[in-house]
Amino acid sequence: MNIRRVDLNLLVYLDVLLREKSVTRSAEQLGITQPAMSNGLKRLRDLFDDPLLIRTSTGMTPTERAQALQPQIRQVLEDLRGIVQPDITFDAKHSKKVFRIMCSDYAEATLLPAMIVQLRELAPNVILDLLTPSDVSSKDMEQGKVDIAINRFNEMPAPFYEKIIWTDSFSCLINAANPLVQNWNLENYLKAHHIWVSKTGMGIGFGVNPEKSGGLGWIDQALGRMGKKRQITIFTRHYSMPALLAMNNDLVATLPSRVAIMQSDNKHLVLKDPPFDIPEFELKMAWSPLLNNNPAHKWLRQLTLDVGLKISSTLEAESS
Repeated sequence: MNIRRVDLNLLVYLDVLLREKSVTRSAEQLGITQPAMSNGLKRLRDLFDDPLLIRTSTGMTPTERAQALQPQIRQVLEDLRGIVQPDITFDAKHSKKVFRIMCSDYAEATLLPAMIVQLRELAPNVILDLLTPSDVSSKDMEQGKVDIAINRFNEMPAPFYEKIIWTDSFSCLINAANPLVQNWNLENYLKAHHIWVSKTGMGIGFGVNPEKSGGLGWIDQALGRMGKKRQITIFTRHYSMPALLAMNNDLVATLPSRVAIMQSDNKHLVLKDPPFDIPEFELKMAWSPLLNNNPAHKWLRQLTLDVGLKISSTLEAESS
């Protein structure tokens, strides 16, 4: 095939078609008519000698060839954007851009305060729109409607880029009057009543099943590998709650160390290392390939990483 005869617009069409899985929605996204989009799909089928999208009872379903092509097409388009995009820098000081950031309660408590201080200093007119994981879907992320997502992701869909901001361990908060303070061991930990707190991923979360400890996250999975199980009395998605709940002298809150350390000055609470090994986890930043070469987006990503590194360095210095 002579590459000069290939219409590069068809690759844009294919990228949108594979994302939307609908001729109508793809046409709307590209601002063209539905017949033009249908004609584009016909030309794509001829070009690749494959149906690419097949109508099924659940809608338009990509063929195996189309699924294999999707990441390749995405990369080609991204490379082209990088080539033709003007070499400009982001004027943070004068920008009035709105950055939409999806962040977990954990990230909002530990990372965002320092990040906002930096933003106010370096980009005083920039506006932040902070969203919760329940506000955002993977599709919103893929389409670039959200600039970055900051969370502890169990797994990341293939199209997204990601960077590790930091790693964190786990600590336990208990009331200073709790008898466990003087008898801190695994046996007594398991006899206690516990507060479970977590929210990872994106989309609306539904109630947990206390009987299915394997789906409850790092802490309970670590216990499960030992053949153990804790008694969870309270389930919450907010990291601001455990410290308050731990004021009850019969409750234990096991939560990320960076959150627990924030309560270290509370005379009513005691910070303890878990009486068993829990693997560390990673706080990650993820974003759509559509935004990867955007100058403003690059600036925001670097700022996020710089703030994360500064916080980590401060904590390391204080603990040494």
